This record gives sequence, C-alpha cells and structure tokens, in this order.
Amino acid sequence: MPELTESQARELLDRTLKLSQAEACEVNIGGNRGGNIRYARNTVSTAGATEDLTLVVQSFFGKRSGVATANQFDADTLERTVRASEELARLAPDDPESMRPLGPQEYLAVNAAYNDQTAALTPEYRATAAEASITPAKSRDCVAAGFLQDGANWQAMANSAGLFAYHRQTSVNFSVTMRASDGTGSGYVERDFNDVSRFDAGATSAIAIEKAVASREAKAIEPGKYTVIMEPTAAVELLQPLIFSLDARDADEGRSPLSKPGGATRLGERLVDEAVTIRSDPAHPDIPTSPWGQDGRPYERTSWIEKGVIQNLFYSRYWAEKQGKPAIPAPPNFIMDGGSASLEELIRDTARGVLVTRFWYIRYVDPQTLLLTGLTRDGTFYIEDGKLKHAIKNFRFNESPIIMLNNVDALGQPTRIQGSMVPPMRIRDFTFTSLSDAV
Repeated sequence: MPELTESQARELLDRTLKLSQAEACEVNIGGNRGGNIRYARNTVSTAGATEDLTLVVQSFFGKRSGVATANQFDADTLERTVRASEELARLAPDDPESMRPLGPQEYLAVNAAYNDQTAALTPEYRATAAEASITPAKSRDCVAAGFLQDGANWQAMANSAGLFAYHRQTSVNFSVTMRASDGTGSGYVERDFNDVSRFDAGATSAIAIEKAVASREAKAIEPGKYTVIMEPTAAVELLQPLIFSLDARDADEGRSPLSKPGGATRLGERLVDEAVTIRSDPAHPDIPTSPWGQDGRPYERTSWIEKGVIQNLFYSRYWAEKQGKPAIPAPPNFIMDGGSASLEELIRDTARGVLVTRFWYIRYVDPQTLLLTGLTRDGTFYIEDGKLKHAIKNFRFNESPIIMLNNVDALGQPTRIQGSMVPPMRIRDFTFTSLSDAV
C-alpha cells in the first residue's frame, strides 16, 4: 500500500469531511508499513511484514460523539463510515468532559523523523541483523533471544474547524537477551533509532554477550542501601513514572506526589536535586517525533523540571479550560540533561557500588509518594575500587524516583533509549530490600 503524501492525505480527509452532517467532525488517517524478525535459542522463530491504512471518523452532536473506522476509501465506504459515526453519536450518552475539535494550529517542523533508508529495509537486512547477533552468541557459548522491528508510518488529521496536520516517521527497534548456555549468566541491550544507519546489530549484541559471560557464577551480597550506577536502560524505567506524575489534574485533585493540602500543587517548588533538568522537544535531532498529539494540540519545546524545580504540568483540554490554564499536552519524549562522562568513567570514579543493567516487573507501592518496587535483571555487578569486581545476584528494590533524584551523585552523557535521552546516573543510598534468584 503506497504512502499517502501530504496532499493526498489532505484530499482524502477533505472529501470525508464534506460528507459530514454532524455539528462537528474530525477525521484521522494513519498508515504503516514495516517488518520484523524474532529469534530464540539461536534460531529464527518468526519473521513477518505489516501494512495497514485506517481512517477514523468522529462525529459530534453537543456533548455526544461517535467513532467509526474504515480501511477502504471508495465513495460508498466513506459515506457509510461517516453515517455510522453520526448514528453512534446520536445514541451515545453525554460526555461532560467532551471538547469540540480545535481550530487551525501551527506545528514545529520535524524533518529528521523520517529516513528513506529505514523506510526501505528488506527481509534480507533483518536476516543479516539476526545472524550478526546469533553467530557471535554461539561462539561465546551463549544463547540469543532477540526481536528487531522496523517501519515507516504516516498520520494526518483534519476537522470541520479548519485544522489540518500531517506527519511521517520511521523507526527501528531492537532488543536482545543473551543467556550463558548453562543458564547462570544473562545480558540485555536495547536500541531504537529513526535512522537505521546509526544501528549496528553486531556491536549492540556484543554488549549483551559480554554481560552474559561476565555474570556467570554471581555471588550474593546483603540487601541494603548502596551507591548504584544505573545504565540508561535502567534509569529510563524509573524516570517514566516521574514524567507521568506531572499530570495537573492528578496534582490538583490530591492524587499525586505533586499535590499539596487544600488543592495546591508543588508547581514552582524544588522537587529533586538541582542537578536534574528535564525537558521535551519533538524536534530534538536525536529523538525526533510527531509535532502534534492525538487531539491535534501542538507539541512545543517544554521545560518540565529546571535545576530540580517543577516548571510545568500537563493538562487535558477539559481540565485546562476548567482551571483557566494553558492546555499544555503531555510530553511526547523527554530529555534529561547530564554530563560528559561515559558509563565507564562513572564506574572508574566509584569506590564501592552496584551496576544495574536494567529493572523489570516494576509496580507501584504508593502512587502518592511514587514509591516503586521491582527487580534488577540481566547483568548486575559489584563495583570495587573503580572496577567491576564480580557479578552479584539480583535484588528487589523499593525506591521512589523522587528520592532517587534527590540522591544524585553524578550524571553521565545522555543517550537515546525508548525514544528519550537519558544519562547513566550514579545514585547514593538506593534501597535494595531482598535477594532474587532470577538470573
């Protein structure tokens, strides 16, 4: 299915909108084309390709709305889809928080999100990438299990109030777990890019292989409070709950770590160490993404935490209108400032501590303090005198990202992980509560 250009998408959306008999109408169209390959036990298990194009019509009558979808675009199908959305809207109950479609908006230019080479990836490329991961695993007596997925997608929206938006983007996402063949060691790595030329399957897999080999015969040490160095893969898992907690409504209604008695919030107050600055930018050259959200609101360059102080909260359009505040949308990505040190340099500067490759099975213990629990996994090591002394058994942790970011000791150079920029970080007094037998 060919990609719709901006002019083709506009023509199709305008044609659909002209069929509307509702008080207001919004039409979205989204398409994707890509492929994937999965392997386990050093053998490719599945491979596939995906291709899709879907049109979504939402009709409004007062506070009622209805949605219908289609994946054919002839005149009869478009007519039936619009009529179906209107019929559903008439049957729907009132939604007291419903908002009418936005008028015309201005969006940042995000040209780096799309890469022709990534959009043209072939099954042969995916097979070669899998081979570059499996072959070295075998040579080091390891077992590889990985997944590579790539794609090109495009989206557009238009509404009866005059808004139009168009964006296209490519992505390649890779993750692999390497296990020592005797099951005693494990390593993990993940990477994601818009531009596939930045990705090297062999070099990436080598990181996980080295962790798997080095983590054989892990030793148990006592749980407690330790200086911890988190690789970006670990750090991002604890930063994301903090970013999600910046919801203004949760804070206003007393359901958030940013809430204060009497309906006040901690906006403008210092929440974490002054070394912490977090912002978002859809046009950031290393993590470009869509300049507009699902409801058509523009994503702008936004500061969320500046030198430890909460600068902004994000709002739904309904809650922003109710509170008389700007309708700042939730961040599409985030960039945490760091330093210039590499992960290796952070380790060399650490007398004693624990290196964590990643966390998993993270769950909330107390949403109002953002207390989380979870486990380390796939490569946990004891640091002594600036060196990785030996692998250690995994821990369960109980910690809040807020406490963690008040105990920042050092930050390294930010790198891309899960669509954001996150530095490796050294944290004082991180709390491990028990041991885990998981590898």
